[in-house]
Amino acid sequence: MDASGFQFCSSESIAILRNFAGSYFLGLHSQSLIADGWCSNRLTRKEQAKKVGMKIGFIGAGQMARALAAGIVSSKKFPPSAISVSDPNETAVREFRDTVGEVNVVGDNKQLAKEVDLLFLAIKPQVFEQAVKGIELHMSKATVVSVMGGITIKQIRKALSTDFIIRVMPNTPCLVGAGAFGMSVRKDVRSEVAQLVEEMLGSLGVVVSCPESQLDAITGLSGSGPAFVFTMIEALADGGVLMGLSREVALKLASQTVFGASKMVLETGEHPAVLRDRVASPGGTTIFGLHALEDGGARSAMMDAVQAAAERSRELGG
Repeated sequence: MDASGFQFCSSESIAILRNFAGSYFLGLHSQSLIADGWCSNRLTRKEQAKKVGMKIGFIGAGQMARALAAGIVSSKKFPPSAISVSDPNETAVREFRDTVGEVNVVGDNKQLAKEVDLLFLAIKPQVFEQAVKGIELHMSKATVVSVMGGITIKQIRKALSTDFIIRVMPNTPCLVGAGAFGMSVRKDVRSEVAQLVEEMLGSLGVVVSCPESQLDAITGLSGSGPAFVFTMIEALADGGVLMGLSREVALKLASQTVFGASKMVLETGEHPAVLRDRVASPGGTTIFGLHALEDGGARSAMMDAVQAAAERSRELGG
């Protein structure tokens, strides 16, 4: 029995589902009950995509686009054939296909916008206006999903003349399936489409729904945060080298220490301060090290870094 409660898929039930999907879900170009798992044990991924009629497009074929598309395929709701990509960089397109599979390559953004139901904008903010110029005339049905930093829903709405917009703030660890996403959905987007996008992103990490006004703060924290943590790992490793460890050993131990500490916070649900105090025994090595961190302003420096990145994000968004 699957999550929908169905144990089998008879020919009669298939006929009922087909009639229902044809009269309602397919007409809306949204995900159907079949794509959500009903009778999925009897349908290939290509058949599921065909049943739904959902087509997914990417303007931009860079690292983030590849990670998102690979996550969509790995969710097993859509095959590579349901995905199309457009990018003037032939190398990027080739790497996209190498990573994701036999996706459709479209040479024109306007044509892509006309064909798809979900349109991911996975491009650099500075080329946004040029990349989407003229495509608003061809967008009859697509919901736009932007993963561009600093470009607001208002700016996207003005450029594309559409109300169906989802704005996402990803981070680079999604490239290894451990991302953190902030997601803001405009009220006009159908709830089932928003849920589908959240499931797609969820295959690559943790998704937090939020009002758009909080995306700048999320940019400062989880969007820019990996760079702060990389700096911290490097500093920990440097400390190990200073005390006589080899660079290789120090970096391995520093990376694993950060990973393990993060996993403890996530899996125990306990506050970091509680976990920290369990390590810091009276008069021991850890409390002396923590004193040095406080003396050096490590805590306030981290807070200032998040604040600075968030404020810069707000500036870029106008």
